[in-house]
Amino acid sequence: MSRKPVRGEYIETDTGNKVARKAVLVGTQHIILGGKTVIQAEAMIRGDLARTAQPSSSSSSSSAAPASNTAVSIGRYCFLSKGCCLRPPGRQYKGIFTYLPLRLGDHVFVGEGAVIQAATIGSHVHIGRDVVVGEFAIIKDYVRVLDGAVVPSGMVIPSFSIVAGQPARVVGEVPEGGHEAFELRELYKTVGNNPQPMPV
Repeated sequence: MSRKPVRGEYIETDTGNKVARKAVLVGTQHIILGGKTVIQAEAMIRGDLARTAQPSSSSSSSSAAPASNTAVSIGRYCFLSKGCCLRPPGRQYKGIFTYLPLRLGDHVFVGEGAVIQAATIGSHVHIGRDVVVGEFAIIKDYVRVLDGAVVPSGMVIPSFSIVAGQPARVVGEVPEGGHEAFELRELYKTVGNNPQPMPV
């Protein structure tokens, strides 16, 4: 009599992604995970909000590049906490409402309950608990968004900034030598079906 293998809390992919069985990924064909990314339970990624196909005339279709159908693109070593939501930003374009891609760089931490609708989030970014990032906001590299901040739509946050408030504003700079705090390799190892303890 054969036994079924024990199902772990996480599904681990060939590229090292760890996706909780209770995470909600809608429209998976439009979501790209770069590898070694952790998606915790109750996190939601809205891949179904992809760019809609534009009706085009025969003369313009031969010269135009094909539209990207990726809704959410996530880099390597990203960590999406419980209850966070990633959804691509949307707007009217040529009379039709459409969504544009949401791109996350590498080593991005998204805190519990955060709602992200940005256009781009750079690499080595820490987004705190219950943060709201408005549509088409751009967060550059090495940025820390503190808990409870509300980043308005269209805001551009420069590199090496610390951001807080409702509405968010730059309140400080990431200190020199403080860049190692953005590395998520060790945190990645502590999650999954065979977690390792955090090094001291």
